[in-house]
Amino acid sequence: MRPQFEHVTIPAGASWALLWRELPELPFEWHYHPEFELTLTVNARGQRYIGDHLGDFDEGDLVLVGPNLPHTWSSNRPVDPAAPMLAVVVWFTREWVDRLVASLPELVPIARLATSAGHGLAFSRTTAAVVQPLLLSLNQLDAAQRMPVLLDALLQLAADQVAQPLAVLAATPDTDSGRERLGRVLDVLHRRFAEPIAVSELAEKAALSVGAFHRFFKRHTGKTVLEYQTQLRIGHACQLLIQTSKPVGVIASEAGWQNLAHFNRQFLAAKGLTPRDFRARYRAGGG
Repeated sequence: MRPQFEHVTIPAGASWALLWRELPELPFEWHYHPEFELTLTVNARGQRYIGDHLGDFDEGDLVLVGPNLPHTWSSNRPVDPAAPMLAVVVWFTREWVDRLVASLPELVPIARLATSAGHGLAFSRTTAAVVQPLLLSLNQLDAAQRMPVLLDALLQLAADQVAQPLAVLAATPDTDSGRERLGRVLDVLHRRFAEPIAVSELAEKAALSVGAFHRFFKRHTGKTVLEYQTQLRIGHACQLLIQTSKPVGVIASEAGWQNLAHFNRQFLAAKGLTPRDFRARYRAGGG
């Protein structure tokens, strides 16, 4: 589950990019990029992964993801089977925001919005309902007409007082050496989440004593190593339950559990459903 780097191209003659993506399903594509990403998801429900956050999403989901925060959406059943799923994606850079505010100080709320997006933000249903028609109109406009519509949408988002931060992972160390140290550890955990991993091995990757490593990891992820690894395993199990017909016992083993009863207990504690009920919920279109 190591995230892949995605190269985002801003078109010639534009200062930001729009992607209009109609698909029969939303594939699990765990990736990151240095641009901000605003994503509106229409006619889909499933699982949303933002950094270390794993949650359900539904029709009209609207999320802003900060730079270099790994993310993906996953769904294999549209709400309306007669229509494709739609992802409306807007990409823009920190430099773009800075230039806006430098020339138009009235847009300072957008800068504050960008700052708070480092952890990812899920917007309230009320705000999403207001912003959705604005974003859906972008594909019908030329480049010049799109700009005021996007600014209107971002100002509406900046005014959402109940937008929910999603990930703890964005709270990375302030120093380059600290980021590199944490990156080495997370790389191991994301690649080998299904394996037993000794804390001493992770501490060695971070060039810290075991005691210092425990404090370092909890401070910068908000979780113990075991809690973080369990969340990765639960996320992988959810993906397999939704996208495959593999037996629950096989999924438990592939996600890292040797004991099916233990898997069932931890899954129920994390998701509020048993693995079988979770799968049935999505196959019935109620995810």
